[in-house]
Amino acid sequence: MYEEYFALREAPFSIAPDPRYLYMSEGHQEALAHLLYGISNDGGFVLLTGEVGTGKTTVCRRFLQQSPEDTNVAFILNPRMTVEELLANVCDELGIRYPAGNSSVKVFVDLINEYLLEAHARGQRTVVIVEEAQNLGFDVLEQLRLLTNLETDRRKLLQIIMLGQPELRDMLARPELRQLAQRITARYHLGPIKKDDLPLYISYRLDVAGVKGRLFPYSVMGKLYRISGGIPRLINVLCDRALLGAYVKGLECVDGDTLDAAAREVLGDYPSRKVSHSVFFWSAGILLAIGLFVSAFLYSRSSAIRPERSLEVKPIVSVAGQLPDHAPPAGGADEAYNVLFKQWGAYYKPEGLNKACAQAASQGLRCMKRHDGLWGLARLNVPAVLKLFDSTGREYFAVLLSLKGSSATISVGSQMLQTGIDVMTMRWPGEYTILWRPPAGFKSVLRRNDKGELVVWLKKRMAVIQGHSDTEVGSIFDEALVSRVKEFQRVERLFPDGDVGPETIIHINTRYADGPRLLSLEKGRN
Repeated sequence: MYEEYFALREAPFSIAPDPRYLYMSEGHQEALAHLLYGISNDGGFVLLTGEVGTGKTTVCRRFLQQSPEDTNVAFILNPRMTVEELLANVCDELGIRYPAGNSSVKVFVDLINEYLLEAHARGQRTVVIVEEAQNLGFDVLEQLRLLTNLETDRRKLLQIIMLGQPELRDMLARPELRQLAQRITARYHLGPIKKDDLPLYISYRLDVAGVKGRLFPYSVMGKLYRISGGIPRLINVLCDRALLGAYVKGLECVDGDTLDAAAREVLGDYPSRKVSHSVFFWSAGILLAIGLFVSAFLYSRSSAIRPERSLEVKPIVSVAGQLPDHAPPAGGADEAYNVLFKQWGAYYKPEGLNKACAQAASQGLRCMKRHDGLWGLARLNVPAVLKLFDSTGREYFAVLLSLKGSSATISVGSQMLQTGIDVMTMRWPGEYTILWRPPAGFKSVLRRNDKGELVVWLKKRMAVIQGHSDTEVGSIFDEALVSRVKEFQRVERLFPDGDVGPETIIHINTRYADGPRLLSLEKGRN
């Protein structure tokens, strides 16, 4: 309902587990790394627990995107079943045929064992993922353990990932399940996001949905965190209702009163609630799940990035359709920053990751570190250092040099690779670092009533970009210039406050053809 009003392509706060919207906080990165590490081992169990709504399922969907192509997956969504029903479900998910009406555990296990042996012979691995695993009965858990006994002389044939609420850990600590607990090769408990991550979480989801702006100003972040407790699902429900309220009121962004109203609508007894988060999730889910789920699919993701030409780089040494399965030796941060600095005609001396920004500043450049994915980076339109993960969860660094259509050109050390954007994003949680060039004398922000050469610089840039003649190139940031800056910010989908900070300057520079670009500007963008 509010998407068009806020210039969004789709609802940004759906509770559907869409991996595009997964903000990779430190906890979520750890959870994903544990899943990737667990699957790299032979057989056994991987355990991911967390409170309702912390993002376990979404992390698992991202894991599936990054798992090797030769992985066969059986997804068990409803674990409240008998042993026979579980085995039948595994067979159905893997496409294993069994006699109609079969209820023999032995028949199911024999067929699954045959399938696993054949998959192993083809070089494939098989994974069973169980959602809501705290609902599994002891007999079903024991059967899952027995399935992991299927093996060759050299390796186990089946990996099992269990996702569940905290009580799953208590279940597995019981003496009767000690054999299963001993087979857990990786485990991680996913908690709420940290308070400092909340603004990044909000801006990331808004950016994926197609808008770059402060729809949730910092003044409401503390209250939002207190209400939600940092639980992503509750954050999403509250933000969705708050945006709807802002739309109804005709506001440019969510204010404190609107957030309070959203909290009362979602939680009922806010601000004097004394019930557990689980009650909130169920009530919010009952009220909003259908609407949010449908709204998430009403708008398909825009394919607006259609570059005319890409940044010229060195000839591609090798062309590949996928990234390395293992972190390359030349995939260090120093190698990546060396390439990025060269794009700006600057020199980089290998002194470690923490010294890169200082070196940039000494050469008239600045760093900006963000965690908002490809859409945000493409809008900034400059090369970037990316932190990627290989198939085992080990990190390495690369430089994204250009985007063209559905392909990306990246540099890993001295090697150039051309790969699909979809392949790259599967290995990239959305974190990047860019360089940008501020005008001489710029400190932090330029705003109305400021005076001096920076204002002259800004007026000249606006005149060229917007195609108007400015006969009075004065040195005062007057109301006329404020209006022009706001117009520019609206076109660039920035928050139209009239202040000129780092992000607005980056957009001015790329429109003014100052510095390297990921892609050329689109025709008709204005």
